[in-house]
Amino acid sequence: MEFGLFVQGYLGKRAETDPLAEHKALMEETEYVIQADRSGFKYAWASEHHFLEEYSHLSANDVFLGYLAHATERIHLGSGIFNPLAPVNHPVKVAEKVAMLDHLSQGRFEFGSGRGAGSHEILGFMPGITDMNHTKEIWEETIAEFPKMWLQDEYVGFQGKHWSLPPRKVLPKPYGPAHPPMWYAAGSPSSYAMAGKKGLGVLGFSVQKVSDMEWVLDSYKSAVKEAKAVGAFVNDNVMVTSTAICAETHERAVEIAVSGGLNYLQSLLFRYHDTFPRPDGVPEWPELLPEYTAEIIELLIAEELMICGDPGEVLRQCKRWEQAGADQLSFGLPIGVSYEDTMTTIRLIGEHVIPQIDTDPIHRTTRFRESAGR
Repeated sequence: MEFGLFVQGYLGKRAETDPLAEHKALMEETEYVIQADRSGFKYAWASEHHFLEEYSHLSANDVFLGYLAHATERIHLGSGIFNPLAPVNHPVKVAEKVAMLDHLSQGRFEFGSGRGAGSHEILGFMPGITDMNHTKEIWEETIAEFPKMWLQDEYVGFQGKHWSLPPRKVLPKPYGPAHPPMWYAAGSPSSYAMAGKKGLGVLGFSVQKVSDMEWVLDSYKSAVKEAKAVGAFVNDNVMVTSTAICAETHERAVEIAVSGGLNYLQSLLFRYHDTFPRPDGVPEWPELLPEYTAEIIELLIAEELMICGDPGEVLRQCKRWEQAGADQLSFGLPIGVSYEDTMTTIRLIGEHVIPQIDTDPIHRTTRFRESAGR
């Protein structure tokens, strides 16, 4: 199993007391990725969100990733996601950004796409549309065009329902063999199977705990075996995310989690991501989940809903994900946790966890891509 980091420009309530909170949050997250690169993490994923006050201020993730392409050496940098819906980002512009980042990172870029997870965000770009299901047909008619734009000397052009382009040379072409690995941000069993059929890796932001992996793998792995890849190769890959806090002792890790404002982060998630199934007990905004106590944190750990503890405990918790079949485990780092404690989490996982689980120095997606270029 490989390891990643997920960042999104989460602000929370910090702006109420610090006028520079937005700037600090964005810059701190660049430093988290740089430290993850030094600590042996293989992936860093940066979200694209719009209008989601406090929850995510990382709207121009292509700019953010371009900075990190220069500031890092080994870690693969992924869009989690670039939204390719024509009303949000013209598909040709997305293809150009992907290829440019592939050059700037010298082949370390990973292209994650999706339809967005919330009506407040996506329907803001679609006046008159009230149903998020409308986005499915836009994404479906678009996704297979990207490899053509990258691999055809002159793209033959496209005439679709939602966008069109006459024949043009789409530049630059990707760096190295084939094109960057392609992923899809999935939120339901049917989405996992659909991604598998198209040969796309899955960014499993909706997977909450280890036991969820069973239906994820059943739906995805069965479909990917029969994949008709939209790209030059099959990216047989399921990434899942989990909150992670690692400290020198169990008691300190729980203390950090209690003070991290995790209840507010979860409340904001379901405020904006109205396409995600709402778990029992999560109230509708503006009502908040109750503040987490040490007892609640211990329960979340026991229920395998978060990774938290000393290095030995975190290693055992991560091995549970590996045993369940996850190809990649990506950590969301709660921004309510201090900069120092977050950097400690990254360093400790890099020192004590990753070397025990990820023993292959070559990225899984690098192998897929290189095989397509032979």
